[in-house]
Amino acid sequence: MEVTIALRLPRDAASVSVTRQILGAELEVLGVEQQIRDDILLMLTEACSNVIKHATDGDEYTVSAQLVSEKFVITVLDTGGGFDPDKIGERPPMAEGGRGLQIMRALADDVRFINRPRQGAIVCLEKALKYTHDSPGELLRAAR
Repeated sequence: MEVTIALRLPRDAASVSVTRQILGAELEVLGVEQQIRDDILLMLTEACSNVIKHATDGDEYTVSAQLVSEKFVITVLDTGGGFDPDKIGERPPMAEGGRGLQIMRALADDVRFINRPRQGAIVCLEKALKYTHDSPGELLRAAR
């Protein structure tokens, strides 16, 4: 089973809620376990919020979510100035900036930050999925 959703969004705080609702509904309909859904939605919120706060060059950003087999992959692409995730990661744990990156790293099974100076940044987050018993996701997975 493979499902892909791609959204082009305005750099506006309201877009974060809309994105959470769309992807949250997809995960709920498939029957993804609640804790996994919560982790994915928190990672998504942090990635999108970082674009809203820090990507200054573009008016839009793109979120794509891909469910492939046993994992959910979120990619957030902005058109801002880019950033160096290693330098942000060097800040103390309770520092004002960088907490979103720490949250994403803690919750995701795999995190990749791709810096594209003067072209923006790409954040890729992966999370293994678990489904509730007899859920559509579990049944579709078993049918392959």
